[in-house]
Amino acid sequence: QVQLVESGGGLVQAGGSLRLSCAASGRTFSNYYMAWFRQAPGEEREFVARITRSGGGTWYEDSVKGRFTISRDNAKNTVYLQMNGLKSEDTAIYCCAATSSTTDVRLARNYEYWGQGTQVTVSS
Repeated sequence: QVQLVESGGGLVQAGGSLRLSCAASGRTFSNYYMAWFRQAPGEEREFVARITRSGGGTWYEDSVKGRFTISRDNAKNTVYLQMNGLKSEDTAIYCCAATSSTTDVRLARNYEYWGQGTQVTVSS
């Protein structure tokens, strides 16, 4: 089992920044690909970003490219999501997820472990 706990969400004005953190415990953190997903009210869960086990490779959903940066610190068992230039449409609950799978990185069903999420609200 892997336990994931997110933090860092909050209320921010449009154009502002937030950094989300996801602390992992349980099995060896560096064995897992990590990702961030988000879900807005009434919407499907949406892929945001993913990072390889070493941190050397990343993927992003098109709407966040150039604004969001995913990173990880395997020594601290933590994955981060730096969010800059926030827009009202970024408002959602953000969850981190872990998987040992390398297929379909954008599909939530391919992730084995999930955190509870942290709320991000962007006011316009």
